Amino acid sequence: MTLFVFTGPTLPADSARDELEAIYLPPAAQGDVCRVTRHRPKAIGIIDGYFEHVPAVWHKEILWAMSQGVHVFGSASMGALRAAELAAFGMIGVGWIFEQYRDGLLEDDDEVAVAHGLDESGYRAHSEAMVDVRRTLAAAEAAGLVSAATRQALERIGKRFFYPDRSYVAILRGACEEGLPAAELDALQAWLPQGRVAQKRDDALAMLRAIRAFLASDPGPKRVLYHFEYTNVWDLARREAGELRLTAGRPDTVPIERVLDELRLDPEAYARGRQRAVLRYLALDLVDRQHLPAGPESQQSAIAALSHALGLGDEADQRRWLADNGLDHSDLERLARDEARLRLVDSLAERELVAHLEDHLRLSGEYPRLLSRSRRKQRALAAAGWENPGLAEAGVTEAELLTWYFEHRLGQPVPADPFAYAQGLGFPDLSAFVRTLLGEYCYLRLTEATRPAPRAPSD
Repeated sequence: MTLFVFTGPTLPADSARDELEAIYLPPAAQGDVCRVTRHRPKAIGIIDGYFEHVPAVWHKEILWAMSQGVHVFGSASMGALRAAELAAFGMIGVGWIFEQYRDGLLEDDDEVAVAHGLDESGYRAHSEAMVDVRRTLAAAEAAGLVSAATRQALERIGKRFFYPDRSYVAILRGACEEGLPAAELDALQAWLPQGRVAQKRDDALAMLRAIRAFLASDPGPKRVLYHFEYTNVWDLARREAGELRLTAGRPDTVPIERVLDELRLDPEAYARGRQRAVLRYLALDLVDRQHLPAGPESQQSAIAALSHALGLGDEADQRRWLADNGLDHSDLERLARDEARLRLVDSLAERELVAHLEDHLRLSGEYPRLLSRSRRKQRALAAAGWENPGLAEAGVTEAELLTWYFEHRLGQPVPADPFAYAQGLGFPDLSAFVRTLLGEYCYLRLTEATRPAPRAPSD
């Protein structure tokens, strides 16, 4: 059973692992939930998350994860914020901080924000979370160390600090400058080392225990009541998210931009790929603007057609291909749907496409060469009385002609479906393709027959 938990300064992974066995990842950022969902986990827990300088975990990726059957929990920090915002959609929040946000008693993001170090330092916090300050001051008041008025003043002082600068040292210094009772401040300072409350940590541990108990009940996949809407923006975000690979138990995130960097090292391959991507985009856009249906075939038949084209023999091949490409079954459905729609483009404005192809040949410099060869072929066939030769007249069968072209000219096997191959080249039917091949066959016979024999080497 796969379980992912995002944590950082709130609770070190080693401490969290004592409470719940899971794959622990750094604080969540935009795209991270999308990446781990592709691994089909039973549940995802979000404790810490990035924001401000790094795009925060997106609400839509959490909604998508739940629509894919994944139970998503949140607590303590970013997890509490997202759980409060998505509780109505089924995200499970745990802890006091979540409840405060859910009930509107806390609103600001900076209540849970802290400055912290990098992975090498274990994400050690460099400032105090305001929610921890509030709970600590409430405990100090309950212990009789400070009055209600002093607690409220200390909360106000703490709140005015920018979150990276918030610390008990800074708060007490500000309290002294404001003239708060010195005896109360001294008592609080002496009590803090053993009395301070780590509410975020407590809530994080509570969430891990809640996940453990929940999974022990052997729940089925998450069921949601909403319809997840697929959009172009969402498809782009998922593609840009890259994929998560686990190497020796550690996450290794590979963004799509890094994959494209590898492609860019081969300029010609990048140019070809980019051109095909542009054509794919324009073709799909054309189908969308024409409001054309994808055809009578079902989603399953479209997937079967795509699987056949990719050489995927069974479900195991399909799963392996998806894993290798960082995709899931919903991606396969999208690709199959797009391929079915792209087939419609072949039937649209064929004459306009031919005109654009002609322009492409002129701009690429290929037109004069092809025009010259076409003229030579036409004249040679006409002179031999073969303007429109038949198979019998040329002394070859259709099967022999296809073998000659594919195996001897192209060096590849004859396609299982020559008609589909011909359609892919823009021929209206197989007979038109065969006529073109036969003309080439006869032309080469004529030119080879008139070609001078090589001269024998002289002594």
